Amino acid sequence: MKLIARIAWLVSLAGLAAHAQDAAKVEPLHFHHVHLNSTDPAAAAAYYPKPFAQSATKTTFNGFEAVKTGNIYILFTKVNAPPQNELTGPQTSVWHFGWNTPNSREYNEKFRAMGLTIAQMWDAADGKLVDLSSDTLPGFPTQEQILELRAKGVQPTRQGGFGYLRGPDGAMIENAQAGTTERFNHVHMYHEHPRCAMDWYVTHLGARMPQGRGGAAAAPAEVGDCHTKLYAPPTWPSFAKTGFVRDPAGGVNIDDISISIRPWPGGGLVSTRGKLVDHWAVSTADLDATVARLKRENVKFLEEIHPWGSSRAAMIEGPDRIAIEIVEVK
Repeated sequence: MKLIARIAWLVSLAGLAAHAQDAAKVEPLHFHHVHLNSTDPAAAAAYYPKPFAQSATKTTFNGFEAVKTGNIYILFTKVNAPPQNELTGPQTSVWHFGWNTPNSREYNEKFRAMGLTIAQMWDAADGKLVDLSSDTLPGFPTQEQILELRAKGVQPTRQGGFGYLRGPDGAMIENAQAGTTERFNHVHMYHEHPRCAMDWYVTHLGARMPQGRGGAAAAPAEVGDCHTKLYAPPTWPSFAKTGFVRDPAGGVNIDDISISIRPWPGGGLVSTRGKLVDHWAVSTADLDATVARLKRENVKFLEEIHPWGSSRAAMIEGPDRIAIEIVEVK
């Protein structure tokens, strides 16, 4: 059995190496922006520098109201009716996006003092709503484990952790403690089969498999098959009182931005187009070459090459109907 397990491990490593070689063949693509629909783009753009004053600046970009955060933009398109989010319509593959902060509890206190809306989470199926993950029992326990931890007298750490804001148009924005610098760092996705989605991002967008926790969490249930065979039981904290399925999880990196992934059991995710987060985008220096390659790879196109402000762009569809814009940046 040990020999079989080692062979399986070696085959899995070979698969990861092959993905790394595939990514190396893809022309350099860079994470560029997240694009939201909004009933009031100017007001929406003015919101983000309030909670994240050190890293977010209201601006305009290519004809859009915008927020600049590091090398990344958040862009806003005017719509007449409130765009659907996960509270008002069917779920898309985009869950939320967010920032790393050096002290999430201090930030949360600042958010409350500013009168910003906190998206609270349940700490257990029989519990209460809390602001931060560190207000819940540690380790993302199941309800059964929560009862065991309570019996042992275990308490929340109340140190660090993650929480969420509910921003303009219902946007969910994460505040997650990590590092010493406030920075926009991720888009968090739902995918029915996280490892398949990771493979797609690597193959077609040249994304990098993360080392350690992210990559390991998304190891396939069977060697050579990326499709999820088993979802873990729900754990807490969770926005639903019934808990949240966290595994198998995964993610990839495009530049220093994480495309983080949680599983979505059962499929049925709808297109992001026209919803709150309409799409996110990567950039290329040669749009014609990138589009030609993606077509050879049989990637689905939602929009062919077209003028995009002072530049050009095209739109493709990725796993679970995520719309991804390819913009040209010379």
